[in-house]
Amino acid sequence: MKQVFDIKTSSRNQLIDITPTVEEFVKLSEVESGICVIYTPHTTTAITINENADPSVKADIIRKLADIFPHEDNYQHLEGNADAHLKSSAIGCSETVVIADGSLILGTWQGIMFCEFDGPRQRRFIIKIFNG
Repeated sequence: MKQVFDIKTSSRNQLIDITPTVEEFVKLSEVESGICVIYTPHTTTAITINENADPSVKADIIRKLADIFPHEDNYQHLEGNADAHLKSSAIGCSETVVIADGSLILGTWQGIMFCEFDGPRQRRFIIKIFNG
């Protein structure tokens, strides 16, 4: 079972909680045991799992990524978004989560986040569930 979801980002760098969307899709799938893959097909976005209870964690991730990959840094890629490509590569374009008893197996504070590094834009992510 697979579905494409549209998402509109509102700033250049942003982490958006997509956990409720993923959980609802898993529930609708009626898969009791399997894996769920969340993927973004953009070269300047990413998917990550991290603490979702305290919003300062998202801010810290964005700030530290900006320290590591500054927007202006004499990059050879001349489109003005080289830092976004580097951030996307560092975080990764997908996550895999185990499904057991019809639910995602996430830690107490964990959430699934869509990461925007070159927004604001209209984006998408894909959820694919494998039964078993």
